[in-house]
Amino acid sequence: MTSFDVHQHLWPEQLIRALEARQELPRLRGTVLELQEGSFETDLGEHELDARIALLDRHEIDVAVVSLQPTVACDLQPDLADAYHEGMLELVAASGGRLAALACAQRREGFVGACVSARRVIAGVDELAVELIESGEVLFVHPGYPDPAPANAPFWWSALVDYTAQMQAAFAAWVARGAAENPELKIVFAVLAGGAPFQLERLAARGDVTEVPENTYFDTASYGARALRLTAESCGSDRLLFGSDAPVMDPSVTLRGLEDAGLTEAALRENPGRLFT
Repeated sequence: MTSFDVHQHLWPEQLIRALEARQELPRLRGTVLELQEGSFETDLGEHELDARIALLDRHEIDVAVVSLQPTVACDLQPDLADAYHEGMLELVAASGGRLAALACAQRREGFVGACVSARRVIAGVDELAVELIESGEVLFVHPGYPDPAPANAPFWWSALVDYTAQMQAAFAAWVARGAAENPELKIVFAVLAGGAPFQLERLAARGDVTEVPENTYFDTASYGARALRLTAESCGSDRLLFGSDAPVMDPSVTLRGLEDAGLTEAALRENPGRLFT
């Protein structure tokens, strides 16, 4: 059975060149990615196709589902989104079936779904949802551009506080109205929806939500066995999908967590196989 990593990011050459050519943020200066929240050293070699295939082989992953992360705000820059789409189609074709790609905030031919920011889900995805339902494709929800961190905040503030808060809000919007309006949409929330499955008992106590809606899944990126067990107990092991957030995160972190929790087969093969094959 095919194994999947549903949460990886890959920058094709066309996108890298477009980022280098920009005068405004976001942009690349050498190997430094400059964003409004700060500047980040980037290993561009990790975005080469051979390097990515080697990463998959090293962790015994058959297929990576790759996307352009909304945290770079490329979904707000049409020139960058176009460059990503053009280059990604070439990489998918050259990968020998090892890559499947999500389009940037829209439905496009040659892609297996769309990646949107959490804020897009909060605002509503009606038109896009209809297009994805008609094509049988997946909506992947990822943290978007963070708000400014407080003064003297530690380096991990955005990743731990802002991103997870965005994802919890997106999941809340989905259970409040999105799922009922789009019951056939297959939707995946990155990073366990910021821990939203842990809130189901509180949702039941304070509202009328007692379970995760149908066709709603959670990727495991950055979490270990305790969080994975709790999510499986809260919403069922059939809702978990292995995601690593590579190259930002090392896939071995969550692979170990899945193994320790006894969830490897479900999250790595069975569940994503239903969505992407």
